Amino acid sequence: MVPVTTSRNLAPLAFVLALLCAALPAPAQKKAPQLEKPMAGPRATPLRVTWLYIAPDLASQKVDRVQIGREMVMAEKSGPWLRVYANTDIQEAQAKDAPIFGHDDTPPPVSGWMEAKGVVIETTPNGDQVLMGEAANQESLASDPRGPANAARSARLLYRRLVEMFPNSPLVPEASWRAADVLWQLEKADASTRPSAREKESYMRDQMDEDELKKVLKLYPHTRQAGLAAYELIENKLCGDWQGTTKCPEKESESYEKYAAEYPDGPRVAQALYQAVYRQAVLTDMYAADGSDKKADEAHNHARELAARLKDKFPQTDSSWRAGALVYKLDEGIPVYGIDRE
Repeated sequence: MVPVTTSRNLAPLAFVLALLCAALPAPAQKKAPQLEKPMAGPRATPLRVTWLYIAPDLASQKVDRVQIGREMVMAEKSGPWLRVYANTDIQEAQAKDAPIFGHDDTPPPVSGWMEAKGVVIETTPNGDQVLMGEAANQESLASDPRGPANAARSARLLYRRLVEMFPNSPLVPEASWRAADVLWQLEKADASTRPSAREKESYMRDQMDEDELKKVLKLYPHTRQAGLAAYELIENKLCGDWQGTTKCPEKESESYEKYAAEYPDGPRVAQALYQAVYRQAVLTDMYAADGSDKKADEAHNHARELAARLKDKFPQTDSSWRAGALVYKLDEGIPVYGIDRE
């Protein structure tokens, strides 16, 4: 996936429309043509890239294109056509990149007529399920090299629209998590291309924005989605490169073990325990290379203990089998990390 700059610094569309309605031209100025804007209306979003026209006619002049998942307000319906106010110009940006004061460069929503087919409205029966399904389709396309360039961004927007348009839907926790996860993955891919990605200390690397994942933890505690979000947040604590020092794997092992303790029934416990086993195996080699035999034996034994927990609780998983293979190598004196010492 190619990272896309997004914009979360826009005011809610209804608020923007209200401000536009309240704005009056100065008496000395020539009054510009004003479109009548609805103060409120049902929210909507398109499932496909859709043209806006100045009239409900395919032969009329085109105004702009509305991208998949964009926020819209429906003003009226005329047969197979909808008159909408759609935000088509600015992508959602990260709050951390937003200016502190003023948004003078933010254009107003664009008004026009759009074909109603492929548009989900707040009143659409099972609209939440439709949005979830199409968002999942777009997310799948994002992992396909032949998929649309903006598929990940489209998926994220559709998940966000589900949360906003159908706040009482049982799908909201999952959609919230998926929207946050897509943003995290986009930022992670971007951060991995920067020179700082190889820095040892985590604070020296570009950090992924944690706000949305932490919001999932706050709003949906003790849920599967919270467990997924908490596991993902560990990535911001990882070293970019261990550089042969024990400090990094020691701290990282602690983070994964802490996660397994706090989310004993979480969806990522097996992966977390495997990551801890791997780091203990690495520490076994590091300590041995430094001549710290006592610490090497302690790390070796701790790796065995964690692998045993994995085998007991998650016997038929890749994580358990991989952990068993690591312990076997340690028992046989086969190096796991660094230069072969045989």
